[in-house]
Amino acid sequence: MPVKVTETWLASSQVAGLRGPARKAYETFLDDLASRGCAALGYRVTGPEPLPRLCVKHLRGNDRVVVAFENRSSAWVLLVGPHEDGDPGRNVYDRLYELAGVTPPPSWKRTRPSCCSETGEAPLTSPEVVDDLVLRARAVGRKHRNQFRR
Repeated sequence: MPVKVTETWLASSQVAGLRGPARKAYETFLDDLASRGCAALGYRVTGPEPLPRLCVKHLRGNDRVVVAFENRSSAWVLLVGPHEDGDPGRNVYDRLYELAGVTPPPSWKRTRPSCCSETGEAPLTSPEVVDDLVLRARAVGRKHRNQFRR
């Protein structure tokens, strides 16, 4: 079943900064996501809700993409960016936690369960939670954009 893929405003602005092989890796991923759904992703995020309903794919190098499935035929690209542990301003997971309104404890151990269930189903995120994440993505993008203008 084909999946309709939509980017948040924040993801679109992050993708606009991708060049060369990084851009190609993202575009290849989008095609794969549209045709294979959750099988195109690597793992689910662990932690409090809504994190376990979100999936991540390693694109190229440190680049990651975070996706939420609203239903079996609709996915949202929430974030695209590098996983940079040493630079909180550039760490896609820090942005994700901000987006989800979650503050991970310092000893939080992330695991990587498969994105798809054993029956091949995507972890669904309720439309209300997806709407909230999309709105927060806009606010987070605006906040970070304004920080760099000072």
